[in-house]
Amino acid sequence: MLLCIDCGNTNTVFAIWDGERFLVTLRTSTEHQRTADQYFVWFDTLLRHHRIEARITDVIISSTVPRVVFNLRVFADRYFGARPLVVGKPECRLPTEPRVDAGTQVGPDRLVNAAGAYDRHGGDLIVVDFGTATTFDVVAHDGAYVGGVIAPGVNLSLQALHEAAAALPHVDVTKPQSVIGTNTVACMQSGVFWGYVGLVRELCDRIRGEYDRPMSVIGTGGLAPLFSTGDVLFDHVEDDLTMHGLRVIHAYNQETA
Repeated sequence: MLLCIDCGNTNTVFAIWDGERFLVTLRTSTEHQRTADQYFVWFDTLLRHHRIEARITDVIISSTVPRVVFNLRVFADRYFGARPLVVGKPECRLPTEPRVDAGTQVGPDRLVNAAGAYDRHGGDLIVVDFGTATTFDVVAHDGAYVGGVIAPGVNLSLQALHEAAAALPHVDVTKPQSVIGTNTVACMQSGVFWGYVGLVRELCDRIRGEYDRPMSVIGTGGLAPLFSTGDVLFDHVEDDLTMHGLRVIHAYNQETA
């Protein structure tokens, strides 16, 4: 079985692929000081809770936080006897290499999303990922990542607003009943929700204008389903795109080994 690990700035997600489907997806906060042994105790406890017996033979890791990769490598080697593939490292090949400026390091999560989106939907795509940052990834006709946009994440914007303005509370992200808020919380929720709807629509329109050909828009990340209710922003919403991309990259490396 394959263990896919996606380590983001806020959360780290583990998913087990049995060759046909993902058996379970587990999530924990990203902490660079967490040891391999701590990962295993948490992981094993939750597998027992879900009554899943998994014989992990392969591991693939995508991480935007370099400091955690060492302990995840040790976790894979010590408890599963597996040398993990790490996206972005030379030994981990991509189905199609990115086409960006020389010397540019593309975030592993963006490469994984491009691979997963292309496998499911073909090329000429914009992948909008609602994570710690809100990213827009452009996937060419042949599946190559060719650039994109990075904007502040939704929750990051709310946190900054709360911390910088003493009178403004922390609020949850939700679709407001109306655009014009009649209290502070409703005003903030409207600004964030409809503001990001406008951000996504405008950036996708401008990307399409520069790309100069029809493009499909794929939404992913925890808040994608919420924002898909605000307007017709996405052609498809994928809740497991990153994990699917990791599986695609692992399979490609197995085929070309």
